[in-house]
Amino acid sequence: MLRLDLEIDLLEGKVAVKDLPKVWNERFNAYLGVTPPDDRDGCLQDIHWYDGAWGYFPTYTLGAMAAAQLYAAAKKADPGIVPGIRRGEFAPLMAWLKRNVHGKGSLMTTDELMAEATGEPLSDRAFRAHLKARYFEGEG
Repeated sequence: MLRLDLEIDLLEGKVAVKDLPKVWNERFNAYLGVTPPDDRDGCLQDIHWYDGAWGYFPTYTLGAMAAAQLYAAAKKADPGIVPGIRRGEFAPLMAWLKRNVHGKGSLMTTDELMAEATGEPLSDRAFRAHLKARYFEGEG
């Protein structure tokens, strides 16, 4: 969220590039209660901004949302997927993905593909459930 908020503020002219390290540190401290020791571990900690990849970070979250939704639909369609993965057997999951995603990916928009593969458009419901199970309840 920090990156997205700052990118929006930079694009809207609310934050000047020269002020980015200072504003990053202030917001990082406000969000997490710590201040990075330097810019290398602060606003320049990865390649996205100094490589010119603005707006890139939110796409990770969109991908994670889609993955969680697809995985939830696959598990519902084939209850044997999770036990198979626990045994190191990925063939059932890969078969579901091939039928529902890989074989159709270039023929549909993302919205169409998600709706057809999962029964609903992309939403945060499955991602929230995944995060809750993983970080607050454990995944068994």
